[in-house]
Amino acid sequence: MDRARLAALHGVDVTYEPAPGQEVEVSEETVVAVLAALGVDASTPHAVRDALAAHELRTAHRLLAPCTVLRSGQPLTGLPEGTEISVETAAGDRLAAVPREPGRYVLRAAAPDGRTARGDLVVAPQRIAGPPQRSFGFMAQLYSTLSDRSWGMGDLGDLAEIAAWSGRALGAGFVQINPLHAAVPGHPTDPSPYRPSSRRFPDPVYLRIEEVPEYAYLSRDARAQAGRLLAKAAALRDNVLLKDMLIDRDAVWELKAQALELLRQVPLSPGRRAAYADFLAAQGQALDDHATWSTLAELHGPDWQKWPAGLQNPRSAQVARLRSRHLERVDFHCWLTWLTDSQLATAQRAARDAGMPIGVVHDLAVGVHPAGSDAWSMQDVLARGMSTGAPPDAFNARGQDWGLPPWRPDALAATGYAPYRDLIARMLRHAGGLRIDHVMGLFRLWWVPEGRPPTEGTYVRYDADAMLGLLALEAYEAGAVVIGEDLGTVEPGVRRQLADRGILGTSVLWFERNYDGEHADRRPLRPNAWREACLATATTHDLPSTAARLTGEHVELRHRLGLLTRPLEEEQAEDAAEVAEWIALLGRLGLLPEGAADEEAVVRAVHRFLAATPARMIGVWLPDAVGDRRPQNLPGTWDQYPNWRLPVADPDGKALTLEQLAASRRLHALAEEVRRALSPDGEP
Repeated sequence: MDRARLAALHGVDVTYEPAPGQEVEVSEETVVAVLAALGVDASTPHAVRDALAAHELRTAHRLLAPCTVLRSGQPLTGLPEGTEISVETAAGDRLAAVPREPGRYVLRAAAPDGRTARGDLVVAPQRIAGPPQRSFGFMAQLYSTLSDRSWGMGDLGDLAEIAAWSGRALGAGFVQINPLHAAVPGHPTDPSPYRPSSRRFPDPVYLRIEEVPEYAYLSRDARAQAGRLLAKAAALRDNVLLKDMLIDRDAVWELKAQALELLRQVPLSPGRRAAYADFLAAQGQALDDHATWSTLAELHGPDWQKWPAGLQNPRSAQVARLRSRHLERVDFHCWLTWLTDSQLATAQRAARDAGMPIGVVHDLAVGVHPAGSDAWSMQDVLARGMSTGAPPDAFNARGQDWGLPPWRPDALAATGYAPYRDLIARMLRHAGGLRIDHVMGLFRLWWVPEGRPPTEGTYVRYDADAMLGLLALEAYEAGAVVIGEDLGTVEPGVRRQLADRGILGTSVLWFERNYDGEHADRRPLRPNAWREACLATATTHDLPSTAARLTGEHVELRHRLGLLTRPLEEEQAEDAAEVAEWIALLGRLGLLPEGAADEEAVVRAVHRFLAATPARMIGVWLPDAVGDRRPQNLPGTWDQYPNWRLPVADPDGKALTLEQLAASRRLHALAEEVRRALSPDGEP
């Protein structure tokens, strides 16, 4: 009983529900291990009693938390009666009460018993402003959208082109892309954008080399070397586009790294030098840490846990000496980040110049690689020996282990949520919107102790009010929309809280059925039953393309790879029945006048349906627009399927360039249908 009470005080669940009404008790070993990762000894009854006493003592003496997060208009509570407070603004003005204006403040309190305290005060807006108007946009994996100018994978120059083209020619309101987080280097590099080295800094592999200003000023010899690299890059591009080879991120980076070494030799102009100095000053310690890790990774390998002991601590004297010894290389990595940040800014500017009301929507992965830059530099706020994942459920009886160390909620709170606030602010630097992968992680995460299967984990809870409030303030100040990926197992009340904050959810056509209520019948939801506060789409990067769904090819693919848990015929019959239900509904609604025999027409009808919902944003999966059959990622596979390495292709699997996408009759027809459906007067 005492251990359960101690666990509850630290947000650790001792039971969970894999299905409504089905409660599973978490093992004592798991609870003890998770509490230990939070710095709490619960190994014996005596240790539990001591931990409870220590917690009560801390709570009794604490006057203010390091960071208090309130919504605008919310009163400050929890202080002893008679406590005097004052609030200091960023300009140094003193206020006698909590302001309503969203922002960051300093809060001071003096209790009648003589205790005084100082802490941060964050006043969050009541709601994030949603999209200024209903609009559609393309959802794309940037690496997969090669142009005739890219070096074997899509880059930031291509992102600017996608935004400018789709905004101006098609009336798109946004373009949503995969995370551009810095990857962990390796041979081969993990291609998943959702398992990065750092979420705080972008990956320079996405740089468009020729658009770095110093490229124009290469010396004659350097320009000749660059020309040879361009020829090799063209060969890489042709391998993907003409020879059906996979995107080779490592080969692309090898060429770009050589080109960047050439560009490094060109001195920055005075104006560029001043801009770089400003960038370094603004990025501070976080960038210095990332650049130092990148340098150490070149010297000792990409896994900091295998480095010499003195280098495993980012604040050690050994790291400081090595940083000084390799200052030029550290600065090189800072410079790469600056160049990438500059091209990100250019892409968002191109989107807004094209008339997009939102522009680029960036994606925030749920965590970071345990061997990477963020895990090294933020060891104090990440839980050692723990990995995030998902519990067993109806779709995966063995649960999931994502191999990502979770935030420690206690450590985050102790820092005033500074690492989290910094992360969100960095993600929104050049964004019109932000997608939060597994947004339920702002409420709770499934922690799996190292060495144990995902079935032996438990949920650890976070201060959702603080996490949502800080997110809302950063989005408010950036003028950005926020989309939560709320698919899968979602705790009751989460979607309501997200909507109350103005955070959009994600609604995928095939999952929108009548599941709730006493008379749930699992029938497809009609358009008027969909929620307004969402991004509505037909599919995502983890799901089959619409063409594959309609034809059942995705079931055959999973069968070939041994991923089915039931006989093929049974899976095919169920899948065909579900698709038939949706097609029948499209027909009854008059959205499929061409008939179900025309696959392209059905894809258009699916998107007419999405536009008929009240959803504020309609996402068109870019491969859907050209009939691509292949998923970008097939969950449950590693080397059995080329996850994250496929270019966008036509129905026959032939890779398409960005230029071919822009000229595609099929794509233009689909975009015109969606735009017409969204138009108040029905005109394209």
